[in-house]
Amino acid sequence: MNEEKRNPAFEDLLVFLRDNRAFDFTGYKRPSLMRRVRRRMEAVEIETFAEYHDYLEVHPDEFAYLFNTILINVTSFLRDPEAWDYLAEEIVPQIINDKPPSDKIRIWSAGCAGGEEAYTLAMVFAEALGVEEAAERLKVYATDVDEEALAQARQGGYRPEATDPIPDELRKRYFELTGGHYVFRSDLRRAIVFGRHDLIQDAPISRLDLLVCRNTLIYLNAETQRQVLARFHFALNDDGYLFLGKAEMLLTHGHLFRPVHDEFRVFAKVPTMGRRDRMVALTQAGNGAAAAELGSYVQLREAAFGSTPLAQVVVDREGTLALANQAARAMFDLRPQDLGRPFQDLEVSYRPAELRAPLRRARGEGRSVTLEGIERPREGGKAQYLDIIITPLRDNGDRSMGTSIAFRDVTDYHTLAEELRDSKEELETAYEELQSANEELETTNEELQSTVEELQTTNEELQSTNEEMETMNEELRTANRELQAKNEELLERKEELNQTNAFLASILASVESGVVVIDRDFEILLWNEQAEELWGLREEEVKDRSLLSLDIGLPVEKLAEPVRAFLNEETEDEEQVITLDAVNRRGQSIVVHISNTLRRGPKDEIDGVVLMMRRVER
Repeated sequence: MNEEKRNPAFEDLLVFLRDNRAFDFTGYKRPSLMRRVRRRMEAVEIETFAEYHDYLEVHPDEFAYLFNTILINVTSFLRDPEAWDYLAEEIVPQIINDKPPSDKIRIWSAGCAGGEEAYTLAMVFAEALGVEEAAERLKVYATDVDEEALAQARQGGYRPEATDPIPDELRKRYFELTGGHYVFRSDLRRAIVFGRHDLIQDAPISRLDLLVCRNTLIYLNAETQRQVLARFHFALNDDGYLFLGKAEMLLTHGHLFRPVHDEFRVFAKVPTMGRRDRMVALTQAGNGAAAAELGSYVQLREAAFGSTPLAQVVVDREGTLALANQAARAMFDLRPQDLGRPFQDLEVSYRPAELRAPLRRARGEGRSVTLEGIERPREGGKAQYLDIIITPLRDNGDRSMGTSIAFRDVTDYHTLAEELRDSKEELETAYEELQSANEELETTNEELQSTVEELQTTNEELQSTNEEMETMNEELRTANRELQAKNEELLERKEELNQTNAFLASILASVESGVVVIDRDFEILLWNEQAEELWGLREEEVKDRSLLSLDIGLPVEKLAEPVRAFLNEETEDEEQVITLDAVNRRGQSIVVHISNTLRRGPKDEIDGVVLMMRRVER
């Protein structure tokens, strides 16, 4: 697994996103996460993570595009229908039967994306409870980290094709077609609370009967999955259920959840007694009983001191040997005359163990001191092992009365302990081998699980890309239809223009005079056949050329000043007449009568002159 090989620049980018935008992706699986980020980097033409980090600091609007790319909001109504059928037929009735009729039914849809699964849950429980009771008792908490997806989910409106997985009778019962969208019924929509929640950072919602988190864990690494599942365990009631996606199997979390149906990924919480509960139980079982037991033990010891098989001596407050029972006298060869002697002068005070210092410590601290496994050599070479318990003795006024020293023979225990230690070492060796094999198996399972999750992630990315492409195709089809309509409109206009041009051409052809149309700069816009006949130049030879630049039999330089004055409205006449001597295309000298009319544009502004040229007799 390459999860351990982290890219430092990419990790810095994730920390930057967490600290600046409260989106913590550090627990996500790196391969799929890096693919999504690189996809956005390609869109803005950036090659390295460090450069993209800098780009985000300069362009804050980019965060929204990045998060929309990372958060793959792929979901649908009744996703994996067979799993939903099992939930509706087996789990939902169980949840309802286990709840008193007055209690709320609390459900959490974690990673709800566009809200389809939250509304699916509302429909499933409404079918079991009835709509009115569901509206009263049901509370669905639908959460996600994507604010844009949540905003869409709160509307409760979906395109018709998005509701295709819903049976017709359910769609009619729970949706209303409004403005081309199916909108979820408002009375049940109030039972669903949408809110932003980060599974990695935020505290879980508690006291849940059902927790639905489908195909969200597949994006998280193993450690983050463990943290999130621990929070899910805390969030659920002891009889609560967890509903996961088809790629999520919980192979290594049997202490938290047990499978109810492996194929459909339904799990039940494994109830556990918390550490605090165990501590309280132990505390409640303690002080009073212990005190009574201790008092009873002291009385019993005083009554049976002489006959107890446990070797025991008592040293008084002055440090002299006050009592020694039969077992102690036999073990340490104590004689009646030793009673009343200073304890430190007796061999038992330093052999088999130095007892004088522990004796002072027990008296000074007022508590028992135990020396364990003290070896005492015996005849025959076989050692005896003793536990020595030094206990301060106090009267009812809590005044020191002396010290009890008990010698417990633990030779058999020591022998058994050695044998147990040898067996334990052998067992530990076998267990380590078994553990190693188990770890290898778990590693293989986790690798397989990770592969399945990665495949599911890739599949959802492909599905997301396909949906984007379908949207783009629809937009292209719409644009194509609009373009086609415009083309048809242009063709109609072209046809109209052709007809107009043909009509204009026929009119100009019927005019006996040469017609020349110029703009304000004297550039020729129109030149009819009679003008060609007069001056010998075709229309394509003169089009867009200045009339004043033509070398023809007409003295065009004499037209410049009067036409320019006419264009500038230096006269009040709407028509101007000029007569000039000229030479036609055949070289004949002629007199040309030129009648000029102003040409006006759509806003009545003067944008040229129409020159009508007619040959007249001298």
